[in-house]
Amino acid sequence: MADIRSNFLGIQSPNPFWLASAPPTDKEINVTRAFEAGWGGVVWKTLGEDPPVVNVSGPRYATLMSQDRRVIGLNNIELITDRPLRTNLDEIRRVKRAWPDRAMIVSLMVPCTEASWKAILPLVEDTGADGIELNFGCPHGMSERGMGSAVGQVPEYIQMVTAWCKQYTKLPVIVKLTPNITDVRQPARAARAGGADAVSLINTINSVMGVDLDRMLMNPSTDGWGSHGGYCGPAVKPIAQNMVAEIARDPATAGLPISGIGGISNWRDAAEFIALGCGTVQVCTAAMVYGFKIVQDMCSGLSNFMDEKGYRNLDAMMGLAVPSVKNWNQLNLNHVEKAVINQDSCIQCGRCHVVCEDTSHQAITAMDKEGRRYFEVMEDECVGCNLCVSICPVPDTITMRALKPGEIDARTGEPVRAGYANWTSHPNNPMRAAT
Repeated sequence: MADIRSNFLGIQSPNPFWLASAPPTDKEINVTRAFEAGWGGVVWKTLGEDPPVVNVSGPRYATLMSQDRRVIGLNNIELITDRPLRTNLDEIRRVKRAWPDRAMIVSLMVPCTEASWKAILPLVEDTGADGIELNFGCPHGMSERGMGSAVGQVPEYIQMVTAWCKQYTKLPVIVKLTPNITDVRQPARAARAGGADAVSLINTINSVMGVDLDRMLMNPSTDGWGSHGGYCGPAVKPIAQNMVAEIARDPATAGLPISGIGGISNWRDAAEFIALGCGTVQVCTAAMVYGFKIVQDMCSGLSNFMDEKGYRNLDAMMGLAVPSVKNWNQLNLNHVEKAVINQDSCIQCGRCHVVCEDTSHQAITAMDKEGRRYFEVMEDECVGCNLCVSICPVPDTITMRALKPGEIDARTGEPVRAGYANWTSHPNNPMRAAT
């Protein structure tokens, strides 16, 4: 059996699946149930100073649903913990003592003053927690108070607060980054400059989930008013993976440990994040939709995959996909692919023909053969865009075939060239002469 135990910053856990800082980690009973179900660790819901914040008593969540009623995205306007600081600290201490083999990370958010951070850090350290996560990502409610993403959007603040925390605690410091920024590499670099032991990302994305057109109110609304919230769930996974990959391949943050967050719903999602350089993964929405026991399928699925591929432990697969992530101008412009339709499994729905005809390159013909519809790719028109593969309802019915060097490209009439080429050296690049 593959070893899925995690050693992240020296923090041991039986698997890499942690619950993210969110409603599921708000109190002792939730975290205990999570550990009983098999979660490897938790990031306790963000603690702040006393007196605690006041949350709205009304709709806090809204969902984006697929046509078959699956949750694609979830929006929340809930703030950090609204329970007294001492209550949280006492519960953290009890849970950690009862579950010494599980990772216990405590998320923190206090005003951006040295005194505030200096005061709370020893209290958290005294609980026996394994590490702290600095919440520099929350995009709503707390950001209006000068915390959360209001800090995470200013690299100088990130570096300053991180340095304070490294000065006043011996615990590993994980900096949680906001996606509500143009270039996520800048805050990651600032976190490293401040001495951060790791970064976690992404936090939630600013969002408004919709409008009730009958009442002309935004959704969700409380007593007739609403506010933007934080968006998470499967829909944010591509955004999260892009940002994780950008940090993993940035020379300025190379080797900086990453805890991946964003739309992780099953073992395959987790494996993708690990392949992009993450040492652990954090889950929230999937647990809120399906309950804590989903971690059991995640663990068995990841272990089976690693066995199948021959990865003995997490380190053996961590970061393997990072070298494949490049800038566009580094892509091979000599590579040519064409779509191929498997006529045996094609159900003649015609979707590929319609989308190619209407929105792409008119490369799929429709005809009748022996009383049945028949669709075929015209190689001289196909540019290998992959749209037909993406919308085909039958898996593996439309695939892409790479032309071999020397093979004639029907579209251009030219043989496919061997070797590597990119836009920098391409003859059509207007800057080529200058470079």
